[in-house]
This record gives sequence, structure tokens and C-alpha cells, in this order.
Amino acid sequence: MKSLLCVFVLSALSSFAADVEALKKLGAKVTETGAVVTQVQVKCDAFTEADFKTLGSFTTIKDLSISGKMITDSTIALLTGLTELERLSTDGIQLTDAGYKHFAAFHKLKTLAFFHPAFRSEQFTGSGLIELKALAKLENLTFAGSTAGDVALEAIGQLTQLKGFRTWHTAQTQAGNAHLTKLALTSLRMGQRLPSGKESPISFDESTMETLAQIKTLESLELTEARLSAKIIPQLKALPKLTKLKIETVDISQADVEAIKAALPNCKVDFKPMTDAEKEATLVKKLRL
Repeated sequence: MKSLLCVFVLSALSSFAADVEALKKLGAKVTETGAVVTQVQVKCDAFTEADFKTLGSFTTIKDLSISGKMITDSTIALLTGLTELERLSTDGIQLTDAGYKHFAAFHKLKTLAFFHPAFRSEQFTGSGLIELKALAKLENLTFAGSTAGDVALEAIGQLTQLKGFRTWHTAQTQAGNAHLTKLALTSLRMGQRLPSGKESPISFDESTMETLAQIKTLESLELTEARLSAKIIPQLKALPKLTKLKIETVDISQADVEAIKAALPNCKVDFKPMTDAEKEATLVKKLRL
């Protein structure tokens, strides 16, 4: 009896090893914990339907990082068996708004990131992000590098389960930022839009701080890609729970930073100054500020 059990166990382990090897042959970086696959990082640019099925068969994955234009409405559906997912990061996926319904399967998700989703696609306005409302455990969302703008921010503003949100290089306007005031966020990273065409209104400047000051639950705030001054002190002081402030890739004088520090004695202020060359390359040429 014991010998039969040993044969069964060895056979199962051999099969598992073969499956993992097949996943690695797809270019995946795999982490195993307790003889099961728990973390996978892979580019899906050359994936076939069969390859997506192989990835989707590893139902013990908790942390998945995927990228590539082959990730579409139909192929993301092949991954819905990954019900143990807690963290998911994507880059360059080509889902339409309708495709986001498949995320409901990932009901254990806590952290989700979208980098460059369906860039310049008319099939993705951002309205589909409302489907994430079904993810009750989702606390942290990153939405960056997207040509979807205020419609996406409107949908995100309805994800009231969120505690942390990060955005930069998106197409939202100042009006889109206002949707964030509906959320009880404890952490926020606010970055600048990428300019598109001749008319591309700035999405983040000193006036934006009036909006952010309405999110009274903020404990951590990161400000990036803007021109700021000590004039934002009243808005920062209006955040009663703020204990961490990061200012990076921002044109602001050292004297103004010192004034902010003095005005916020209970807040740790982390500041990284920009060189003149960095200001020219990033703020002027890239962001057109």
C-alpha cells in the first residue's frame, strides 16, 4: 500500500515539475512556495490560446505580472481560473471596456495595476473599470499611462473599497480629478498627464490641491510632475491625518519646501530636488508645462 502511495506521489510531483517547466519555456519567471506556484512574471507578446490556458491552469498563483498586446477580452477569460490572485500587475493589455467583466473572477485581489492599458484604443474609454466594484477586497489601484481620461476617473471614483490610488501620464483633466474626492483614500500618488496634440490641458497644478484637500482621510500623499510652491500649504494643512508627503520631479524651491516642513511638523516630508537639465527634459519638453 505504501509503495503504491509513493508511486502516486512521485508521479504527481513529476507531472507538476513538467508543467512548471512548460511554463518556464514560455519565458515565465516562476516562484514556488511549498511545492506550488505562487508567483509568475511573464511577457505574453507571443502567447497562443494554448499558452494562456497553460498559464491559467496554475490556480495557486497569488502574484501575477503580465504584459503584452495578446492580452485581450478573449484571452483574459482563459485566466479566470486564477481565483487565488491577490496581486495583479498588467502592462499594455488590449481589453475593451466590456472585457473588464472578467475581473470579477479574481475576487481575492487586493492590489491591481494597469500600465498603458489599450493605449489609443477607441474601444477602451475607461468606463469598464466600474466592473472592479465587484472586487470587495481590492484596496490598491494603479492606473498609469492611459489615453482614457475623465470617464476612467469617474468609474474609479465609484470604487469605494479603495484605500490607495496612483495615477500619472493619463488623459484626465482637472474635472476628472474631482471624482477622487468620493473615495476614502489613505494614500494617493498624483502625477501629470502626458500631452497629446496641440490642446492638452494640464491635469495637475497648484489649483489641484483644492481638490485633494477634500480627501480628509489621506495619510500619505505623493506629488509629482508639476510646478508647485509654498502656496499649497493651506491645502496640505487641511489634511488632518497626513503624516507622509513626497515631492519628486517637481519644480519647487528649497525655501518653499522648508516652509512646507515648518507648516507640517507632524508630517515627514521627502523631497528630491530637480536639476535645471531635468526640469528642461521632463517638465518642459516631455510634459509641456
